[in-house]
Amino acid sequence: MHLAPDTVIRNIRLLFTDPRYFWVLAALVLLGDAILSELIIQFISYTEIDWETYMIQVELYIKGERDYSKISGPTGPLVYPAGHVYIFRFLHDITDAGKNIRFAQHLYAVLYVSSVALTAAIYGKAGNIPNWLLLILPLSKRLHSLYVLRLFNDCWSVVAAQAAILAIQNEMDDIGTLLFSAAVSIKMSVLLYLPGLLAILVKRNGLVYTLRKMFNILGIQAMLAYPFIQKDWRAYVNSAFDFSRVFLYKWTVNWRIVSEDTFLSPGWARGLLIGHLSVLIIFGLTCWCKEDGGLWVVLGRAFRRPTLPAGFVPVTPDYVATTMFTSNLIGLIFARSLHYQFYSWYAQQTPFLVWRTRYPMLLKLFRLLLIGIIEYAWNIYPSTTISSSALLGANVITLTGVWYATC
Repeated sequence: MHLAPDTVIRNIRLLFTDPRYFWVLAALVLLGDAILSELIIQFISYTEIDWETYMIQVELYIKGERDYSKISGPTGPLVYPAGHVYIFRFLHDITDAGKNIRFAQHLYAVLYVSSVALTAAIYGKAGNIPNWLLLILPLSKRLHSLYVLRLFNDCWSVVAAQAAILAIQNEMDDIGTLLFSAAVSIKMSVLLYLPGLLAILVKRNGLVYTLRKMFNILGIQAMLAYPFIQKDWRAYVNSAFDFSRVFLYKWTVNWRIVSEDTFLSPGWARGLLIGHLSVLIIFGLTCWCKEDGGLWVVLGRAFRRPTLPAGFVPVTPDYVATTMFTSNLIGLIFARSLHYQFYSWYAQQTPFLVWRTRYPMLLKLFRLLLIGIIEYAWNIYPSTTISSSALLGANVITLTGVWYATC
């Protein structure tokens, strides 16, 4: 059957713009990205960074070592929570003790495509996102590399966090907090979402429910870590949840604009922490509780009626995604250091957040430019003053745009 050119153009336009065809385009994007991932595996060489270390650390665990301070590998000691150990114990078992790299790459390809599917589901549930924005998701060179060429553990925590956000969008908060705790058990960086999560839970369910879920999250962490806590709880906590860790300057992506002495100084770390808390407070005061009468009104209701929702208006899927993504971005902007694998923490969120900026119509191309600048900065190795400045600027402009649009 021959289709007229105008009919073809009309159908393509519908595919890219009509919400009814969102999942049709999403399915095509997923299929194309799966094929692309396979081509990358076949034609681009694997790069060893931390996979060998993960396997050696797991082998020490298998041999019976439960003291975190004594579990180490070629690139350093074990510094991730217990969930990481269990995931890589499983991967150790099914990849011939980590030797079958090609099989591991295919597992990570499935993980990567799952992350794209979850991202599409989050976008679709939030609404008000043009279909064509999905076309940006497969375009990140760095993100493909982190998953299928470098096999970082960050990828597992990212997918668990995405699943948590999707569950919370669907008002399955019990499941969402369970998945959130699972994500934290793989890598503590997921805690960057916590301020946003607290706002959502208090507004939707009340203070008592929120406190109960926080204790559940702590309980899950303790349960998963029990073998290590029983052996030496200080060693476990100091390794898996070390908030004072000092990173190497040579790996930083975001702070090449300051000197190494400044980067390593305690004063710089305190300044970043103060900045992080200050911006969270600003968003709490001006954005996250705006439609409910403000932060103090929400807190007042939470304490006066702790078993009831503290918000006046429904917590929408769009609010969930925007708040969680924004909470994460704030933490990333003020992170003491961002290494290349950390891009996975928010790479698939930047199109959503950039589109939420609602810059004037003439600046739509500027939104796309922001996404491109962020991707550019993460692909420069080693980072430079220019790339770090570009990354910081693009992140701040994105956050400012979200603040302007939602506050």
